This record gives sequence, structure tokens and C-alpha cells, in this order.
Amino acid sequence: MELKTLEKLQDNISKVMIGNKGTMKLILTALLARGHVLLEDVPGTGKTVLAKSLARSVDAQFGRVQFTPDLLPSDVTGLNYFDTKEGEFVFREGPVFCNILLADEINRATPKTQSSLLECMAENQVTVDGVTRELGTLFFVIATQNPLETLGTFPLPEAQMDRFIMRISMEDLSQSQELSMIDRFLIEEPLPALASICEREELLKLQDLCREVYVHRDLMKYMVEVVHATRKHGKVIHGVSPRGTIAFVRAAQGFAMTEGRDYVVPEDIKSVAVPVLSHRLSLSAAAEGGKGEEKVIDEILKVTELPTEEWERR
Repeated sequence: MELKTLEKLQDNISKVMIGNKGTMKLILTALLARGHVLLEDVPGTGKTVLAKSLARSVDAQFGRVQFTPDLLPSDVTGLNYFDTKEGEFVFREGPVFCNILLADEINRATPKTQSSLLECMAENQVTVDGVTRELGTLFFVIATQNPLETLGTFPLPEAQMDRFIMRISMEDLSQSQELSMIDRFLIEEPLPALASICEREELLKLQDLCREVYVHRDLMKYMVEVVHATRKHGKVIHGVSPRGTIAFVRAAQGFAMTEGRDYVVPEDIKSVAVPVLSHRLSLSAAAEGGKGEEKVIDEILKVTELPTEEWERR
């Protein structure tokens, strides 16, 4: 498998980003699995910079939407307007007609505007005034939101959350890493100088290879068992949906690729379980606040028996 491209991508992004190796690996995992990512963290942690660094590293079209309360669905998807010169209605494409879309502060928009992304993320297409338009084979959404601020925000509905293959956060920087960040950004901004090192066709090939990563039958059964355990857990009202089961498998395949393997091992599954499954849970009032969903997934992983086997393709 041609995995040097993944190493080049991580190295290129690291020219801008300090630390966050695990976060970068999970974002690349989602990209390989043809999923979308919700980056949830407080302001100033580098969410937008990370998204821009990935977009600049790939020779693909980048789009950005700054979500605000007054944003309309047509501001995202596009609209038909009357062209007086031509004497007919013409469609003006919205920012979703790109390859990598940054949906910045997505929870600041109204639910109506948020829902304009549902069809885009699930089916790679946009329907406006009864006409459906394809977005292309490569379409990747990185949405950001602040988990603490509630004034002027609208919580993402379950249907929207379920469209994200992962919900992840930025990693805390050590003192030495933060000093390195100051050194890097003190004189100049490295982001504008970041060059593309990956063609869009290379990325599409990697996405195809991701579907071929081998998953042993026993590991499939293990993942299904974990998903079913979320539906029976005492603190959970609604567990992971069947769409979440597929996302779980795809993410494990993608993570295996970032590790340089063409087969999944149990460590891949455990690495993606929390970011893939936790945001798909609806907890009861008896559940712990804050990181309650993550704790539930951790509990399930501890009590679910992990099969032991040779995991390579036979």
C-alpha cells in the first residue's frame, strides 16, 4: 500500500501545528474513511489552523463557512437568482461546492441552517428548488464548535451529530511544546507558506484502499457487541445507530492505514471507539455530566471480552 502520502501529510501539517499528533491521526483516519469530523474545543486551541493546514496540504478546493445566527441555508448550499442579462434564473454555488469544507462554529447557526449540511454530508449532493447537484467524489467537512459557551448557540440535533464519523478535541500542549509554538509564530506565520504535497487523485486512491483493509470476522463481531452494549447500558436512553456501526468499522480500517497496516487489530478499534461512538449516545438524567458519554464507552470496552486471534488476512 502506498502509505508514504499519509506520512507526508502528517509531516507537512506539523510544519504549522505543534503537538496534536493523535488529533492529526484521527482526522486523517476520518478522511480515509470518507467521514466528517466535529472538532470540539475551547477557542484558541488551533482548531481552525489545523483544518486550514490540512486543506493547504492537499491540492484540492477549500471552502469555509463562518456560522452565525443570521446565516441562511442558501448561504451554505447556494441559490437561484434571476440574471437580467440572460433573462433566466441562474444557480450560484454556495461554499459547500468544494473538496474540504471548514464549518466554523457550526453551533452558532440556527437548526434550519445546520440542517442544510445533512444532505451534503450523507449523500455528497445538494438539492435546491427541486434540482439535485453532485458535490464530487472528494468532500470532507471539518466542523468546529466551542463546548462551553451556550449564549447565542444552538445544540446540534442528533441527526446532525450522527453525520460526523468522529467528535474529537485538540490535545493539551506541554510547556516545551508551547515554547516551540512561540518560537515558530514569533516572527512569521507558517500557514501561508505551507505548500501542497498531495494530489486529490492520490487521496481518492487512498480512500479506495481504505475499503480494502481486512477486518477479521471475530473483530467485526466484537465491534457489533460493543455497539449493542451501548443500547442496553443503564445510563443510555438511545444507543449507537446502525449508521454508527458502519462508521465504527470504517474508522478502524482508516486508523489501521495510518499505522501502516492493511488489516485491523484490536488496538485500532480501541483507538477510535470513543471518538466514533460517544457523540452518538443520548444519556439519561442519572448519567454523569461533562465527559459522561466517553465514560460509558470506556466502561463498555472494559467489560466486553476481546477476542484473541491472528488478525492478518489468510
